[in-house]
Amino acid sequence: MKRQLPTPVRAAARWSGDQLTDLGRALLTPVEGRAPLLFGAERAWVRWLPYLLAFAATATLLPTGTVVLAHDYGLAVAVAGALALVQSVPLLVAVTRPLIAWWVMTAGVVLGAALTANTPTGAGPWPWPVPTLLAYVFLMPALALRERGRTLLAVWLVTLFGSIAASDLHQARAGESAAVVVALSGTVLLLGWSVRGRGQAQKLLAEQEQISEAERERSTLLEERARIARELHDVVAHHMSVITVQADSAPYRITGLPPEAVEEFGTIAAAARSSLSEMRRLLGVLRSEGAAADRAPQPGLEQLGRLVETVGRAGVQAELTVTPEVAGLGELPQAVGLSVYRIVQEALANVVRHAPGARAEVRLTAVGRTLLVRVENSPGGRPGVEGAEGTGHGLVGMRERVRLLSGRLETGATPAGGFLVAAELPVNSVGESPR
Repeated sequence: MKRQLPTPVRAAARWSGDQLTDLGRALLTPVEGRAPLLFGAERAWVRWLPYLLAFAATATLLPTGTVVLAHDYGLAVAVAGALALVQSVPLLVAVTRPLIAWWVMTAGVVLGAALTANTPTGAGPWPWPVPTLLAYVFLMPALALRERGRTLLAVWLVTLFGSIAASDLHQARAGESAAVVVALSGTVLLLGWSVRGRGQAQKLLAEQEQISEAERERSTLLEERARIARELHDVVAHHMSVITVQADSAPYRITGLPPEAVEEFGTIAAAARSSLSEMRRLLGVLRSEGAAADRAPQPGLEQLGRLVETVGRAGVQAELTVTPEVAGLGELPQAVGLSVYRIVQEALANVVRHAPGARAEVRLTAVGRTLLVRVENSPGGRPGVEGAEGTGHGLVGMRERVRLLSGRLETGATPAGGFLVAAELPVNSVGESPR
């Protein structure tokens, strides 16, 4: 009857076997992708740097290794050249396939150790001649920057146990080169793995920042659209209320209406009241949780003078100019008047925040049926004031309001160092459907 090992020992042995299996699989599975090292660099010379370094190392180690192996270790020149070729040329392959290059170089190291094992003790370090040692250490950064951490651990363990085994087999011939290779390869692999991990973390952080910025912009846009919709609710509700009152009072104001007309007016009034109720529900959805209803009337062009005076108390000398062409447009739709007020308000709030002490000019004019709004300020003379009163999100809100009216908005710095906001708003006559 066989004696079974204790459960903890069996578990430890099974775990060790699994880990060795994983390490062996890691040595046989390179990272997917064949892109060369540093292929994502912005500058061209950085992308070519791995090739240049690999070529320089190969061009140096190939003839040096041939001479050392032939002169110091007594190998035939042809054999020494072939061995140096196998030990140095993999550096060129390492730019795109470092794990395959490691396998080829490892085979060359083992073959070189076997061919030089019987050389005299004073011939040179064994099992790692200096050119072989340098080629092997030069390969480590390519592995560290491309392969997984488990693969790097397996490579270092193979280097460690291979060096120990070679030293045990030829104790009289072995020297300190094995310890040097184990220490240098481990250090380079660890440093390279750390650098790669830091680079990957920075890349992920940059990607997350881009995603967060995009989400913030989307959230700002949606919030601004909801705020504009809440303001326009008052405008639409006013017109619906007028329709309801006129439809309800029509049978009393107009005599001699047939019963069909009275019934039609009643249907119109009922539909208008139902629409008002639905709009109130919509407003409840758009309003932020806990936000109080704003019962103040929505502003328009008539309030622009008071707005300019308020900004003047904040340290910005503003001047309002309304040309006679604006009066020629007649009564403006409430949505247009509200949008003009909000655009001017946001533009002046930005002046207070970013250019206090500046002079600002607000100019309203008209060309045909298009209302032109222009807010221009000079450079500021003092540091900005945080928290200047605005109603939305600056340029985002302006663009949404202009887009709502099928207009056009231009913003940007002026040659004098100030800032310009220019909006073109098509104006339809009151009661005219937008085109």
